[in-house]
This record gives sequence, structure tokens and C-alpha cells, in this order.
Amino acid sequence: MPERLTEMLMDTWTPLIILWITVLPSIYMAPMNQSQVLPSGSSTGLKRLTEEQRVLNRSKRGWVWNQMFVLEEFSGPEPILVGRLHTDLDPGSSKIKYILSGDGAGTIFVINDKTGDIHAMKRLDREEKAEYTLTAQAVDRDTNKPLEPPSEFIIKVQDINDNAPEFVDGPYHATVPEMSVVGTFVTKVTATDADDPVYGNSAKLVYSILEGQPYFSIEPHTAIIKTALPNMDREAKEEYFVVIQAKDMGGHMGGLSGTTTVTITLTDVNDNPPKFAQSLYHFSVMEDVALGEPIGRVKANDLDIGENAKSSYDIIEGDGMDIFEITTDAQTQDGIIRVRKPLDFETKKSYTLKVEAANVHIDPRFISGGPFKDTATVKIVVEDADEPPVFSSPTYLLEVHENAAINSVIGQVTAHDPDVSSSPIRFSIDRHTDLERQFNINAEDGKITLATPLDRETNMWHNITIVATETRNHSQVSRVPVAIKVLDVNDNAPEFASEHEAFLCENGKPGQVIQIVSAVDKDDPKNGHYFLYSLLPEMINNPNFTIKKNEDNTLSILAKHSGFSRQKQEVYLLPIIISDSGNPPMSSTSTLTIRVCGCSSDGIVQSCNVEAYVLPIGLSMGALIAILACIILLLVIVVLFVTLRRHKNEPLIIKDDEDVRENIIRYDDEGGGEEDTEAFDIATLQNPDGINGFLPRKDIKPDLQFMPR
Repeated sequence: MPERLTEMLMDTWTPLIILWITVLPSIYMAPMNQSQVLPSGSSTGLKRLTEEQRVLNRSKRGWVWNQMFVLEEFSGPEPILVGRLHTDLDPGSSKIKYILSGDGAGTIFVINDKTGDIHAMKRLDREEKAEYTLTAQAVDRDTNKPLEPPSEFIIKVQDINDNAPEFVDGPYHATVPEMSVVGTFVTKVTATDADDPVYGNSAKLVYSILEGQPYFSIEPHTAIIKTALPNMDREAKEEYFVVIQAKDMGGHMGGLSGTTTVTITLTDVNDNPPKFAQSLYHFSVMEDVALGEPIGRVKANDLDIGENAKSSYDIIEGDGMDIFEITTDAQTQDGIIRVRKPLDFETKKSYTLKVEAANVHIDPRFISGGPFKDTATVKIVVEDADEPPVFSSPTYLLEVHENAAINSVIGQVTAHDPDVSSSPIRFSIDRHTDLERQFNINAEDGKITLATPLDRETNMWHNITIVATETRNHSQVSRVPVAIKVLDVNDNAPEFASEHEAFLCENGKPGQVIQIVSAVDKDDPKNGHYFLYSLLPEMINNPNFTIKKNEDNTLSILAKHSGFSRQKQEVYLLPIIISDSGNPPMSSTSTLTIRVCGCSSDGIVQSCNVEAYVLPIGLSMGALIAILACIILLLVIVVLFVTLRRHKNEPLIIKDDEDVRENIIRYDDEGGGEEDTEAFDIATLQNPDGINGFLPRKDIKPDLQFMPR
């Protein structure tokens, strides 16, 4: 079967070149200086070419083994023999010439044109170029004519283990939670080897840990790093430095290796409770400290960090739970104790509190390890301070009648010094609240007296401020508001609410209501106003009018008869007495004016004046006045017109003779200038009659004017 296959291959290949190949010792286990060839007609096994074998070879046709191998990184004193080309057409004479072309021909690879030996002239690196494609041809040395078609073959650079593994992404950094179980994934590293991964074990890597045991382990083939020790505590050691090695040749001796470092940091988990630095804290505070002011800080330390170290504080026991409060400082995680309510040294001098600090975020995996909280005792001592006087009441309300006598006591305020020394107190009125100085106060006992009369109807409330000052320390001052209400007394008589004027129709009927009047009283009785109305004693039997009290505290005026006439009497005056129900009662007399008017049949008032009787029908007094004014105006216009016409027809100068200015003589003599002017009186020429005396003129405005009658 092998012989049949060889014949088929020989019939298929047309080139008659036999490749003499230098067999690599690392592959074929043969000496470096020996050449091997696959003879035509033989099997795939390699045999040494001998003279006897040449005689036995079939000369019918040769075939080509189209691959050669050369060892990389070979550096000997002489060029390395890669292989030999030979053709069956070569009888051993020197007429055949071998030609080589293709990748690196003539530079990297050189052929002996007589023997066909191919040599590598340079040191080759498989990682730079793994194979070269060349073309060989046999030609006639004399004519250079091809003796057969060219044949293509490949020279492969054979890999050797000349590259160590490299960690391209190193050094590495990784994290893993503290207290993790054994086998917890940490990270994965990767190394690369530039050698041929297909050929041999040059690129087969195995990973191991050089430093970092027994805390971590690594999978030899996957390079996954895991925890190897349980319960690693961050608070004991936070960072680990691990050295990882990658070795080729499957980790066997003689392989190359590379290393990298992995810095592994343990991340925090809440596995530690807060702990107070001391079990007892002492603080002191002045009794006059402002509300909300911090008086001290407590600190519960937590070995954890970040969110796991956050704690909240609370007061769980003590006699000052309602007096003090504790809050957490977000920056320092301190517990700040503040005052919630006022302190009083004289009442209580010390307090004892029990505070608790507890973690905010608790990890349920470690809750069985114990309570994540701690307690401490806080003792607070209150110190005495010089406090201002304290009034017996925060506000005072006093009442006084408006008719109270001057210097009468209307009330009293009291205050005391809360300090142990108990300084005497002096009282005064803040005059900015009592500008009219209506009140005084006794500086010793705080009694408030009346200084000026009061009037409830003018000012019902007075608000003043009383000042209490310590005599030993005038800077200690307190103030209290005092509201004084002025109580009413019946000191005002009632009166009509407004000036009433009633109108009575001439055609009115007996018993008809003429007017309803109401009264007002400035006083303010507790049960409201109740007024009594009556006529004067001498008017009780009044023949014309009567009064009637209404349920709504008003009064109705009624007519006793009809037939009132304006011509007979135009106006009636009706005095009315108004009394209140106070003690003592107050009264006043108000007069109601009743005017008789002309009304329509429906009772609508049309006119209330007597002149209406004498006026023309349909004309009122206003219309008559307007007509009279127009007549007077027309008369004035006519008089003015006549006067102006007379003035226009009269001459300017009252004289019967002719005006001397009309007697003008013309002559041609030259004038004498100023001499002629001085020789004659110009005024005489203008008014010859002016010599004899004054003559009135009508072309100018006289000094005195007379209005026409």
C-alpha cells in the first residue's frame, strides 16, 4: 500500500527535484550536519542517501517534499545548512544551475547553484516571521533555459523556548471583603508567551504563588486567585503583597518564567461594635446657658471605617432625660450633649445620664457576635450664675375705673432675685411705653398708681413695661408687660345719633309717623344701652305732636292732627329728653326740628318754603333769579353800546374853531436846523389852544373813570 501511494504521488508531481533536508536534532534526533532526502518511489520514512540507494532509485520521475525546517535563534560560526535541492536531470555534471527566488532569497537564504545546498545566512526569529515561501528552478548553465517548471516550497522557522511568559496587565490590584470564607474569589491574572503554542510546550504555562501564602492560593492553569485562610481581619492587617509566577514548558525544569505582583486589600465589613473610650464622663455647665448650646461631647470608637463605623447616640436612663438631648456629629461621629430646657442651680445642682452608642448599619452575618452597642455614664454639674430678677408672673393684667382718683393704687408687680445672694430689687416704668406719664410705680414694692385722670372713651387700654433691676448689679435687668384696662362708669349722657330734621306734609293724617330717631351713648354698660324718651314737662300736653318708644330702643314722632299749613307756621321745634339706665342715670335734651312741607297725593315732599305760594305757577325761585340776571345783563350791554357810539362821534379836542395844524404854508427856503427848532414852540403848533389852559382830550384814557349807571 505505501508503494502504491508513492507511485501515485510520483505520477502527479511534474518537477523532478529531490529535496535534501537537514534534519533538526530537536525533532528527528539526528546529527546536525547530516542531510536527509525522501527518494522517489520510497515510503514516507527518512533514510540516509547512499551510493547503493542511488543506483536502486527509479530514474523515471522524481517528486518534491515541499517543506523545510530551520531552527530559530541558531548562531554558529558558519551559515546553517537548511536543505539541498536535487533533480533527476542532474547526471552529476556541472551543466545544471540551481536558482532560488522568493522570501529572503539572496539575503537570508542562499543556494549553491551547483550542489543545490540552501544555507541560512542570518539568525532567524520565529516570533518575527514564522515561515518563508521560496521558489526553486533548475536551468541550463550555459543557456539559462529552464530544464523543468519552477517548484514552490516553504521554509518554516522551528520554534525554540526563547521567550519567557509576560504579565501584560501587571502589576495588579484587587480587593476582597474581610472575614471571607476559604475559596472566595479575589481576582484573575493572565500571562502571555510569545513562543509557538502549537508546537511543543514552549507556551504551555503553569501559575504558582511565590509570596502570599498561606493567605491566598492560585489555580495553576486558570490563574484565579482565591482566599486560602478563613477570617482574615482587616483591623489586624489590611493589605497583602502577593507575587505570582507563570512558568512555561508546563512548569517543568528548564522552562522560562515571569512574575507579577498583586496587591490585595481587605475591604471593611461591620464586624466590630462601637466602644466608649471611658465609662464615665464629667461635665459642668452654667445655669444660664442658652437652650440648644452644647455642653460636652462623648466618643464611641469603632475599629470599622466608613458606613460601618457610623453610630447613633441616645439617652436611655437618668434624671435629666427631659432636660438634655444628645445628637451625632456627622463629621467626627461624636455624641454632642445639648440643653433642652432651662437649668436652675437653686432647684437642681447635678444630673446623671446613661448614654448609648449603637451602630447604624448592622451586618446580619455578624449579629451573633454580640450587640453592636455600648453604654457610658455622664454626670453633669450645674454651676450658679448671677441671674436677673424673676417676676412672679410673665404678664400682668390690671383693671381700673375711669373715675379713679389720682395717686390711687391700681395694682402691684413682684419680682425676686433667684440667686443665693438674693439682691434687693428696684422697680421702674419704661417711659417709652408711657409717654403721657399716666402711671407711676413705687420703686420698692412695685405698686402702680394713677398719675393723671383716665377716660375710657378716649383710650380703653394702656400697655406699659415694668423694669426690675438688681441694686447690687445694675446689669441684671428684667422686664414684664403690664396691660391696664380702663373700666367704664356712667359719665356720659345719651344724645341723638345725628342731627335730625323731620318733614311734615300739609295733607298729612293724624297719627302719622313723622320721624324715627335713635340715640347713642359713649358709655358701655355691661347689659347694653336702654334709653328712656320723654317730652319737657311744659310740652307734655303739646297739641301738635306726640312720641312713642319702640322696642328697638328708638323713638317715633307722630302728628296729633291734620291741617298743618306753611303759611300759618313753617317750622316746629320739639324738645325731647333722653335718659340712660346707668347708676346714676344721665340725661340730655335734644331738639327735633319739624318743617311743614307741601307734598303730593302720595306723600312725597315737593316744597317746604313759604315763597312757593307767591311764585308763578311752574316757576321756582331759582328760575326767577336766572331770568332777572339775564334782564340785567341785557340792559348793561345796551348802555355800553350807546356810550361807545357817542364816544366815536365826538372830536378829539373840544374846540369849535379850526385846528391851527390845518394852516400849513409851504416854502422852499432851507431850514436852519437846531436854530429853527429852538425858535418855535412845537407844543403851540400841536395845540394852539393849550396856551390859554387845559383842554380835555377824548383820544386818551382819563385818570378817573365813571361806571355808567
